Amino acid sequence: MPNYKLTYFNLRGRAEICRYLFAYAGIKYEDHRLEGADWPKIKPTIPFGKVPILEVDGVIIHQSLAIARYLARESGLAGQTPVEQALADAIVDTIDDFMMLFPWAEKNQDVKVTWADFYWDVCSTTLLSYKADLADKYPRLLALRDRVEALPAIAAWIQKRPKTAI
Repeated sequence: MPNYKLTYFNLRGRAEICRYLFAYAGIKYEDHRLEGADWPKIKPTIPFGKVPILEVDGVIIHQSLAIARYLARESGLAGQTPVEQALADAIVDTIDDFMMLFPWAEKNQDVKVTWADFYWDVCSTTLLSYKADLADKYPRLLALRDRVEALPAIAAWIQKRPKTAI
């Protein structure tokens, strides 16, 4: 059995899926948790300056979903066939796409504008055309949509774009 060391902040966050996989498979590992105050001095020593990372017998794997896919394969949870594996990957990637729409890092929601905000608006417009109440339980996402559509350049585009069903 390899020696595993998972390094991440003292949060669930992007490392929690790896911890679930370790727990489910009964695999022992070192759960190395970083404190925020230590991050500036540790960051330059981490490949690509991002965590989580997983050390497997001294080899460093970065990117949370790459780590999780590795652990899923090692523990027999990736899918039994290449097609099952691809379907599981597609579901994970779809969930990750959705999670990335949330404005996690920006504290001042009024100034946040990235293409992810635009992508949320584009996708939500289509989704809401099929099920108008789909996002009613998510007022912050609806407010984000309103803010995007109120941007002058976006509002002008919406007014002049060709009218289509979806």
